[in-house]
Amino acid sequence: MELDAAFKNFLHAGVDLMASASEKFEASVNELVGKGKISADEGKKMVDEFLAKAKVKKEEAEAKLKEFTSKFKNKTKEEELEDLKKKVSDLEAELGGKKKAAKETVK
Repeated sequence: MELDAAFKNFLHAGVDLMASASEKFEASVNELVGKGKISADEGKKMVDEFLAKAKVKKEEAEAKLKEFTSKFKNKTKEEELEDLKKKVSDLEAELGGKKKAAKETVK
């Protein structure tokens, strides 16, 4: 489905952006450690906390995406079902009209 591919591409772009941000954050922390402004342990703790929060946010985004796509797919199926019901009803009405006309012609 094209919509699924678009959402996956959007999610992958977000992951790429997050990876880039985490690399820049880690580089900034390493720079602070190198300048002696924070200890290596403090730097490691900061990076670990950042990565843990990023993981949680990623999981939340994936869950929301799955929920949205699931609702969209269900809505689409319901709309398709309603369209099919209408077509069947229309065909039944048309067929009923032809049967009635055929009976009148036979009399």
